[in-house]
Amino acid sequence: MKVNLSRPDVTEAEIQAVVEVLRTPNLSLGPKIPEFEEKIAKYIGVKYAAAVNSGTSGLFLCLKALGIGKGDEVITTPFTFIATTNSILMVEAVPVFVDIDPTNLNIDPAKIEAKITKKTKAIMPVDVFGNPANMDKVCQIAKKHNLVVIEDSCEALGSELNGKKAGSFGDVGLFGLYPNKQNTTGEGGLIVSNNEEVIDICKSLRNQGRGKGGGWLAHERLGYNFRMSDINAAMGIVQLSRIEEFVQKRSSVAKMYQELLAGENRIIVPQSPANARMSWFVFVIQLKGALAAKRNNILKAMAEQGIGVSNYFPPVTLQPFMVEQFGFKDGDFPISDAVCKCTIALPFYNNLSKDDAALVCKTLKKCLDEA
Repeated sequence: MKVNLSRPDVTEAEIQAVVEVLRTPNLSLGPKIPEFEEKIAKYIGVKYAAAVNSGTSGLFLCLKALGIGKGDEVITTPFTFIATTNSILMVEAVPVFVDIDPTNLNIDPAKIEAKITKKTKAIMPVDVFGNPANMDKVCQIAKKHNLVVIEDSCEALGSELNGKKAGSFGDVGLFGLYPNKQNTTGEGGLIVSNNEEVIDICKSLRNQGRGKGGGWLAHERLGYNFRMSDINAAMGIVQLSRIEEFVQKRSSVAKMYQELLAGENRIIVPQSPANARMSWFVFVIQLKGALAAKRNNILKAMAEQGIGVSNYFPPVTLQPFMVEQFGFKDGDFPISDAVCKCTIALPFYNNLSKDDAALVCKTLKKCLDEA
């Protein structure tokens, strides 16, 4: 690839932090984990945090800790990465999908109440692409119906809605730390909450069911090995110290694209929301009109010319195993299904150069012409 779809921003500081841990006997269950948790909790503005080995594990543990299980219904969005839905299925609950708002691609709060039943136990909104969902309205609906809110902010570390950090609105919030995210630990995730009991249960579940202050061979409940290592946490501490730098860098890259694509009337170019600070995860354009039918050809043509692109996101509901299990079909969620057919994620990362951004846009326009 001439220009990769994503790249992590790792400096000598992260490398040195990892090396320092490797020189100690504490490669796991050491002091770096609580240090990382304390720092992320302070940054998000909540009381507690739990580090885990992935965002997916974090979502699963939150559902377990909140007592959501077989037959319970969880309202969520069909326009997201598959992990959101997988976590619900993993606890044997039922995902109930609500179509999206076309202006921000997040779950449409106006359509949520119609999907609430006696079996509904939770709402799991997603801050898609780093753009905060309408969490104030989601939380109002949840409070009215006595539901819990699990905020999937895996793509939104550093984002804010009306001055409040993404991940801090619901009963629990989640962040992902995969290498394409704003901050990375290689693999990892973070659970944040003001509910100490939920966090304590998550910490027990991630660590083979060991209780708070219990011994190594004392297990209070069925648990899992979803721990983060001190090696990952050490990297995460340094990355977190750079989060404001990263938010600014990503904002600058988004602005470059917006300027380079200004006046290109064949596409919809994403913009920053008026009432939020967006910590950009990816930069996703939408093809207009008849070009949407040529989207896959355009993706292929750009890749052949060395430009890393992707189709963020295919509909969760149209994944083969979802169709087989639930019988979903194209058009069940008309806005989400339509948007999914016309998206192109352009290369996006902290240190994308002006020259590379210009090459991406030049290639895109050429491929649009050919299509």
